[in-house]
Amino acid sequence: MIEHQEFLEKRKKENFWVENKLIPKRAKKKKSKYFAVKTEYDGITFDSKLEAARYKVLKERQDKNEISDLEVQIDFPCKITVEGKEKHICKYVADFKYKDYHGDWVIEDTKGVITQVFSLKKKLVEALYPGVKINIVKDPRV
Repeated sequence: MIEHQEFLEKRKKENFWVENKLIPKRAKKKKSKYFAVKTEYDGITFDSKLEAARYKVLKERQDKNEISDLEVQIDFPCKITVEGKEKHICKYVADFKYKDYHGDWVIEDTKGVITQVFSLKKKLVEALYPGVKINIVKDPRV
């Protein structure tokens, strides 16, 4: 009986430290919903191996002067005006933006899985930004 009471006292002391945030709980490493693995290349951290591989291909094309002005992680804020007030709907972040050999801007997003949320954001961005067409890349070599 004494051993059980000692155990309960010890447990209570341990919870005191954790509950009062004097000792942090161990954070579990969060897995990606679609098993994407963060990958670093050229000093940039990408959300997936596919995205990093595509960057590598685009970087090589830029070095050969096939494309120019390569940018990564481009923000497209999606806002609408309702009754004179600007309303923020969401933010879309494209993976890549570059100029092709014709000098036209190209927006790309690498996707292993095309979700409904992505499809909706893609349509919204293309509607709010005339002339913008988002290309979906599933194979980085294309």
